Amino acid sequence: MTETVLFTGAAVLDTAAGALVPGQRVLVRDGEIAAVGADVDAPDARTVDLGGKTLMPGLIDCHVHVNAHTADLAGLGDHSPAYVAVTAAIELRAMLHRGFTTVRDPGGADFGLHDALAEGLIDGPRLHFGGKALSQTGGHVDMRPRGRTVRDDHRCCPDLGLVCDGVDGVRKAAREQLRTGAHHVKIMLSGGVASPTDRIDSTQFSLAEIRAIVEEAEAANRYVAGHAYTARAVNRGLAAGVRSIEHGNLIDESSVELFLEHGAFLVPTLVTYRRMALEGAEYGLSAGNLAKNELVLDAGLEALRLANDAGVAICYGSDLLGGMRRHQLQEFTIRGAVIPAADVLRSATVTAARLLGEEGRLGQVVPGAAADLLVVDGDPLADLAVLTDPETHLKLVMQGGKVKAGSLE
Repeated sequence: MTETVLFTGAAVLDTAAGALVPGQRVLVRDGEIAAVGADVDAPDARTVDLGGKTLMPGLIDCHVHVNAHTADLAGLGDHSPAYVAVTAAIELRAMLHRGFTTVRDPGGADFGLHDALAEGLIDGPRLHFGGKALSQTGGHVDMRPRGRTVRDDHRCCPDLGLVCDGVDGVRKAAREQLRTGAHHVKIMLSGGVASPTDRIDSTQFSLAEIRAIVEEAEAANRYVAGHAYTARAVNRGLAAGVRSIEHGNLIDESSVELFLEHGAFLVPTLVTYRRMALEGAEYGLSAGNLAKNELVLDAGLEALRLANDAGVAICYGSDLLGGMRRHQLQEFTIRGAVIPAADVLRSATVTAARLLGEEGRLGQVVPGAAADLLVVDGDPLADLAVLTDPETHLKLVMQGGKVKAGSLE
């Protein structure tokens, strides 16, 4: 049961405008925001005076891997699915307690975790899942070492991807993910850091294969998210209809033009390269993986600045693996070093909601939206660091009108 609550004395973060509006009252009823304004009243509601604290929408992380309790992705597929599910449940609860009331997992999470969260069996963010990411043979989720031929693509194997080749093969693979209720299909458009045999600067899948996957997603009223680093790989995906580009550290002006032309989204994940450089070996990355990490580590900030200055729709992503996931909130301050705080906050709220098809329901404190709310002691527009220390500054996490962390006292 949700409680009817009237928050008074709130400084409401208007994420669309990038402004803090003091002296507001926000009424929560039946799991939704019923009214917002200076004169809202509700005699039947429990009144909670925030004393000027910031009331803001719950955060949205558009790139997490809840199954990746280790950075050794090549070994993940050999772990027990039951064990991985338990560790995922623990991590999902931790994400919620950091203030993330919604996450998108573009590789690994499945309908089982989604249903467990939706039914309240475990605590965690709302989950938009993609099932297994699709990769060509030798691509970013083909985790076989060079000498191994056999690969287990069983549905319950807890690794993050599925290897498929040829137009017919990728169509079937996309349909299999969509059959499970996936909110999007994730594909590998280039090489990556954590895989053993591909180059960062490679392109993956033929244009015909990419277009076939996009066609299948669009037929199901879903979209394609594409992992890519270089401008060449990004541009191929955008031209073929990929809706969101994950990472994009090595984009250029030609990529920016295509983002704007197609109304596509960029999901940078800068914190993961910082943490992999510092902790990757501890959590299972090989020397070869760490060498590839150096190729994209510093370029991401310039790519972020370039895209933001041009008006590309940018979403928040972290992409952390294993024990490094505890640094999920550090993406705020990394981005804040090169772009305005208001833009960083939009990336984790209103813009992210647009990518997820949840505009008006998530990412804003407006009537009709889900009551996914945070109470923060401090002004994140003035100092993004208040979001990175939840033990000190995060006083309340509400999801769907239910208190998940902190209290109404």
